[in-house]
Parts: sequence; structure tokens; C-alpha cells
Amino acid sequence: MDSTEGRRDAAWNRRVRDETEVQRLDRNWSNLLQELRVVQTGVQLLTGFLLTLPFQQRFEEVSDAQEVIYLVTVALSVTATMMLVAPVGIHRLLFRQHALPTLVATGQRLAIGGIAVLGVALVGVVLLIFSFVVDMAAGIIAAAVALLMFFGSWILPALSHRRSIDDAER
Repeated sequence: MDSTEGRRDAAWNRRVRDETEVQRLDRNWSNLLQELRVVQTGVQLLTGFLLTLPFQQRFEEVSDAQEVIYLVTVALSVTATMMLVAPVGIHRLLFRQHALPTLVATGQRLAIGGIAVLGVALVGVVLLIFSFVVDMAAGIIAAAVALLMFFGSWILPALSHRRSIDDAER
């Protein structure tokens, strides 16, 4: 958030919510934690599922390409897990340091990055499963559909909203 956008947001919160900057930061931190609780469960289940696959008997049947897809997907899933859990660890390290602005800003960036990486990991899972069960062509098609769904349901609504706000302010 640039400084102009930040000032505009702070003014709106004072006017509409009648809240101080600290109250806004507390609310933002609380909202972020709630959102992280939802997404952490999913990403941790996905990571756990992926980590058990090599121990399945049929894992020996994966092709070299599927093995690469698997390893990249595991790396993405573990990265997403780390990014989505990191705000809680940062909170512990900054506890009672009066660093709420840093905590909220850093947590926000990590949450956005973690969700983006999670989206790519989910596309990798779809590619892996469809390529294994059907064939690589079906995997590529299914992964492309998953990628479109990711952009259509997670990215485009947010970008569209931001654009409409920017247009209204001009």
C-alpha cells in the first residue's frame, strides 16, 4: 500500500469506523489471523498428503516428468505452509515490542504470497494426479483449468474491485 493509499484508508477508517490507528491495526491483525486459520488447515493437509505419496506402493510407477512435477509441487506446498505460518512466528518474536504496524504489514505480504504459492501448488497437484490417473495431456488440460479457476476466483475479483475504486477516484 503506497503512502497516499494508506492515508486515504486511515481517513476512511476514522470517518466511517470511528477507530484509531491502533484499533485499526488490532482489527487488521485479528482479521488476518482468522484468514490464516482457514488457509493454514488446507495447506497443511495438502502438504501432509504430498509428503506421504512417496511411501505408497504405486509411487514407483510415476514417470520422470511426474517425479519432477511432484517435487516442485512439494516445494511449493512447503513454501506456502511456511509463508502462511510465518506471521504467527513473527508475532511471537515481536511480542510486546510495539511493532503492530510491522506485524500487520509483514503478515499481509506473507499471506498474499502464501496464498499465491498455494494456488500454484494446487495447480501442480491437479497436474500430477490427472497425469498419473489418465495421461499427461489430460493433466495439462486439468492444470490449465485449475489455473483459470485460481485466477477467476481469487485474483480477478480483487483486481476488478481495485480497478473500479481507481476509476471512481479519477
